[in-house]
Amino acid sequence: MGLARRSRPAPIKAPDPMASRADNLVSNFTLANFSKASDLKQRLWFTIGALIVFRFLSFVPLPGVNPLILETLYDQTRGGILDLFNTFSGGSLERMSLIALGIMPYITASIVVQLAGSLHPALMALKKEGETGRKKLNQYTRYGTVFLTALQGWFLAAGLESYAAQSGLAAVVLPGMMFRIGAVISLVGGTMFLLWIGEQITARGIGNGVSLIIMAGIVAQMPVFIGNLFEGGRSGSISPFTIVALLLAVVVLVLFICFMERAQRRLLIQYPKRASQRGMMQADRSHLPLKINTAGVIPPIFASSLLLLPLTITQFAGNSVSQDTTMGAALVALNQWLRHGSPLYMILYAIGIIFFCFFYTAVVFNPEETAENLKKNGGFIPGIRPGKNTATYLDYVLTRITVVGAAYITIVCVIPEYAIAQTGMTTMFLGGTSLLIVVNVTVDTITQIQSHLLAHQYGDLIKKAKLKGRLR
Repeated sequence: MGLARRSRPAPIKAPDPMASRADNLVSNFTLANFSKASDLKQRLWFTIGALIVFRFLSFVPLPGVNPLILETLYDQTRGGILDLFNTFSGGSLERMSLIALGIMPYITASIVVQLAGSLHPALMALKKEGETGRKKLNQYTRYGTVFLTALQGWFLAAGLESYAAQSGLAAVVLPGMMFRIGAVISLVGGTMFLLWIGEQITARGIGNGVSLIIMAGIVAQMPVFIGNLFEGGRSGSISPFTIVALLLAVVVLVLFICFMERAQRRLLIQYPKRASQRGMMQADRSHLPLKINTAGVIPPIFASSLLLLPLTITQFAGNSVSQDTTMGAALVALNQWLRHGSPLYMILYAIGIIFFCFFYTAVVFNPEETAENLKKNGGFIPGIRPGKNTATYLDYVLTRITVVGAAYITIVCVIPEYAIAQTGMTTMFLGGTSLLIVVNVTVDTITQIQSHLLAHQYGDLIKKAKLKGRLR
């Protein structure tokens, strides 16, 4: 790719019998092997059961609200940040259920703690303490989740009362302080219960629990997306050619995301020569993988949240301000400029994604720290002096890689936004952020399933080897 100097090719080594055996095991994965992995089946059933509980909770409404009126109120505020939260919560916000806020407060708190851990000296010291420091940071993240859920729940309950009063639709049966307190307690309990379910999936199931909950919420919107698509084709608002083009675009985007998410730049790391078992001196080599998309799905989430926040505020404030006034006209104009598919929205969205790609990559990857760790372990990049020169080189390579990653995320996120605007669909299932999350979580879960199957295969081989040894 021309991103770094070309190093000398590594010497050809004899084939490793253990590696070839592992390749054979991976290639021989069958349904029979899967049926024998009892531990894996238990983990899969536990994961499915936990996700079913999550879906049931999304249909339990908050005490004191009218679900029928809520649907009408939500339709009047589509296109704002509520759509993003509603997509990630599997429609729970639209129904104002106990888990209306979903797992998003935890995501926000974890991002804040992670950013603070890279900037604050005390939190940076905790990160270096290993498992003890990680538990302490997780505890801070839970405290932040409770605080953010209570704050968002209070404003959500207050906004629901005021907006219902302005529109003339009483979505709250008995508005007042008791309703707000009850709503906050219910929302905090629902979010923390979701967080507990996610931790249980991670410990006793397959995959990352929080990520699987978000993916389940997004996938739950798939029937809505398909229904709106074919309903538009039946009514004539969407042409058959557009429907076929959208389905093909989704397939192409998924394949493209799979390719780019697994793409990485591998830097050759050389270690000093060490004596082998045969008395020969040989040098150890490894690789430092640098992902093309180091920032993950954080840039589009941040960029879309910042852009949709003013739109949501103006939508809530629009009913209380007359359109004949100067402020009312300004709010209407702002809504038109920042609507989905408008040129200004697309430009600001792309700029926000690119900015957060570089910003978050700089936060999560520290070239100086990586260079220092390599120096302590005796490793070095061929042709680059250890220490400061290695840090400069890592920063140079990472910057060039991030350019490619930022361009990739921008293309994946902007094209679906344009498609949504052109077809007039309000669902965000087709959004680039949703596709990124679904593909990443699916690939990670499949990888973990393969790892469990491989471990099961090796366990059977070890048992057979021990049995043969006893027979001899």
